[in-house]
Amino acid sequence: MTEPKPLLSRFDTIALALAVAVACALAWFTLRSSEAQPQGVPPPSPQVLAMLPAPGDGLQTVVLAGGCFWGVQAVFQHTKGVVSAVSGYAGGEAATATYGQVSGGDTGHAEAVQITFDAKQVSLAQLLHIFFSVAHDPTELNRQGPDAGAEYRSAAFFSHAAQQQGVNAYIAQLNTAKAFPAPIVTEVAPLKGFYPAEPHHQNYASRHPDSPYIAQFDAPKIAALQRVFPAVFRDAPVLVALP
Repeated sequence: MTEPKPLLSRFDTIALALAVAVACALAWFTLRSSEAQPQGVPPPSPQVLAMLPAPGDGLQTVVLAGGCFWGVQAVFQHTKGVVSAVSGYAGGEAATATYGQVSGGDTGHAEAVQITFDAKQVSLAQLLHIFFSVAHDPTELNRQGPDAGAEYRSAAFFSHAAQQQGVNAYIAQLNTAKAFPAPIVTEVAPLKGFYPAEPHHQNYASRHPDSPYIAQFDAPKIAALQRVFPAVFRDAPVLVALP
């Protein structure tokens, strides 16, 4: 009787082990993300609303950072009342506002999104509620999911005192309510300047929906926006005009 041949060759075994390792890593990141997501983040309280800028007329702008700008941009591009959501860099100097330099982690920049919105359709309070609820995990220090480094930090860059006071008050409200299993580490800093990212980083989630990264880490954020905030969700995103 001849001996049976092994079911897998040495190379097949190595390939299978690598595939299992990758699958386990993706599963861990998904589990970590789902554990960090709160069951229900409360909206800004009346006391916080009183500190935030009044809705007023015309357009308003806020700059928020929450990890890779692809997903944050996509969330707000799908939010009604947002006129534009531009991926870019904030926190550092103009001379270092390039992807290659920012990726080094020592420029002071964070990958950020400049959100321009019609305050008659959506308020800053609603945008902050979305930011802390579905756009990112505000308890992770200098990382989001698989991306690590100061450039992936959670941050809100304020352009006037009302934004600063309102954001700080909302963070205090969420921490007091224990809305998350860990304290919020979002940096609240003055906006020294916002520098749009390179064209190939704009509208990335819309242009690359089949990217494994987008499917794994960003598409769930858009789905969460639709599920948690159906009144302000729009299916067709508002996109950045590209050259």
